[in-house]
Amino acid sequence: MNDIIHLLPDSVANQIAAGEVVQRPSSIIKEMVENSIDAGAKNVKVLVTDGGKTNVQVIDDGKGMSETDARLSFERHATSKIQKASDLFSLTTMGFRGEALASIAAVAQVELKTRRREDELGTMIQIAGSRVEKQEPVACPAGSNFSVQNLFYNVPARRKFLKSNQTELTNVVADFQRIVLVHPEISFTLYNNGVEMYNLPEASVRQRIIDVFGKKINADLLPIEVETSLVSISGYVGKPESSKKKGAHQYFFVNGRYMRHPYFHSAVMKAYENLIPTGEHVSYFIYFAVDASAIDVNVHPTKTEIKFDNEQPIWQVLSAAVRETIGQFCNVPMIDFDVEGKPDIPVMGATTSIPHQPKLSPSTYNPFKNGNTPSYSRSNGWEKLYNKYSTLGMQDGAENHDGVGLQDGEQGTEEGMLPASGRFGDDPMRGILDGNDIPEEVNLQGSIWNEIAVEKGTAPMPFDVSVQKFQYKGRYIVLPGTNGIMVVNQHRAHVRVLFDQNMQCINSGNRPSQKELFPIVVQFEKDDCIVLEDLMDDISSLGFDLSNLGGGSYSVNGIPVGLEGIDISVLLHDMIVSAKEKTNDIRRDAQEALALTMAENAAIVYGQVLSAVEMEHLLQDLFATKTPARTPDGKLIYTIIEDKTLNDFF
Repeated sequence: MNDIIHLLPDSVANQIAAGEVVQRPSSIIKEMVENSIDAGAKNVKVLVTDGGKTNVQVIDDGKGMSETDARLSFERHATSKIQKASDLFSLTTMGFRGEALASIAAVAQVELKTRRREDELGTMIQIAGSRVEKQEPVACPAGSNFSVQNLFYNVPARRKFLKSNQTELTNVVADFQRIVLVHPEISFTLYNNGVEMYNLPEASVRQRIIDVFGKKINADLLPIEVETSLVSISGYVGKPESSKKKGAHQYFFVNGRYMRHPYFHSAVMKAYENLIPTGEHVSYFIYFAVDASAIDVNVHPTKTEIKFDNEQPIWQVLSAAVRETIGQFCNVPMIDFDVEGKPDIPVMGATTSIPHQPKLSPSTYNPFKNGNTPSYSRSNGWEKLYNKYSTLGMQDGAENHDGVGLQDGEQGTEEGMLPASGRFGDDPMRGILDGNDIPEEVNLQGSIWNEIAVEKGTAPMPFDVSVQKFQYKGRYIVLPGTNGIMVVNQHRAHVRVLFDQNMQCINSGNRPSQKELFPIVVQFEKDDCIVLEDLMDDISSLGFDLSNLGGGSYSVNGIPVGLEGIDISVLLHDMIVSAKEKTNDIRRDAQEALALTMAENAAIVYGQVLSAVEMEHLLQDLFATKTPARTPDGKLIYTIIEDKTLNDFF
């Protein structure tokens, strides 16, 4: 019987390794720029064409390579950074496994020009699909010049999964930013299709953050600095008032290497607990310095997941350091009142008596009580039932226990809306009468309490719920029906309606625009400008009129009708962030992200009082949509409480 086990050819093995190391053009930039940093480069230039799919070029002024080293560097597991297995636990360089160049050369056409400073001539090597096509001496500057063309040219199945040029460029910029933020001592430049995007000179950490993300972020940065025997932590965190739902810049670095660490992220957010709204995030740029033997960076091919020996104590140090920074730099200013020339009013002590203290006697007024009406007894069990379901009896316009939208003479309570004193007497329960002695004007036909009243032999609750719909706590619209009660979330219902309207406008391109008397100037980061230009047609179809002023500034000359009172700058930034978060490179995804963000910002807010006519129009528009049950992002809009469920309560 023939043997069936055999060794894979090197070219096939390299292509398999490339599946882990090289996923897209940004992976090439990450690997080659890190090699430039390890080579001691002080100036690194990155050039990409068509988002990196056509060409990626990295030029540095590092130490360069000899002819033999240049040829050997493309062999698998060839490295100059480790000698023995124990070196893996004391790494101080970025790359070390020797897989990057071999993997890149297996799935692309690579040209390398490199020269050491002590050599007169350098070396030029051309490799395609792991096969060396040419090697010869060449005159070139000291350092290395890598050019990678036609990524995945020999693996069509993988090339077709590359996204659009704009999407790939966005990923390139993201990886570029992670590298430049941790190496402010090196000068970096980035070009896209011959146009300069970043020109970052050598600077301090704070200045590098400002150069990357703009001057606006400077006012939001708070310095953090702590040094212990376990770890040294430095960097910057954002002010609590700079929090945002989307687009926060959050970076962790350890020993000069970018990392993702959800556990440490929770430590930072724990420090902001009760300081920022739920669901919002702040930016942070935090740098860890630990003993190289206390971390393991060799747990993931991209080396972004790192294990720590002492995660829990570092978590505590980090959270405490952030709390201290917030407390030190974010003190609440005291109000200093001007008391000059004002009368001196002494502070009343705890034992001071109040003269002529008025005495109040309880009122006995009850509009439903006559001389023959028996007194109310709490022993009949209605008190518990009333407290549980009292919120169902709100009048139109009564919203929540905070007092939003209350009618004159009403007050909020913890249990819901109760009549104020004097409406049904001092005791709000006195309006609940026993037996059949019920005033005709409050014997409510059609009330959901009728069934209870028949079963218990008692009267229905003394407030009108016979209307077809009413608003509950400024959040829900309640509709009694033949088979139960429908409860509609008013904000989500409006989001559904506005989303469908926005999508119709995008498809037709005819949404009216309202011109601004004084145009608004909005500043975008450079990576946001890439997405914005790609989505400009869709944004214009929504009714926005934007003009590019250069340098990342855009003038908003017109906005869609109906967005009055909304922060246009925040809305546009949220729309861009939503578009960037889409994983599929389908134009429809970006359009839906724009439409949804705009709908969420323009929809009625919780607590907004709606009239009966407004509720009716909203419900009509909701059920005219194709999918009224859920929002575009899958959230439930309404639910139905069936009669059987209600009956089971009793």
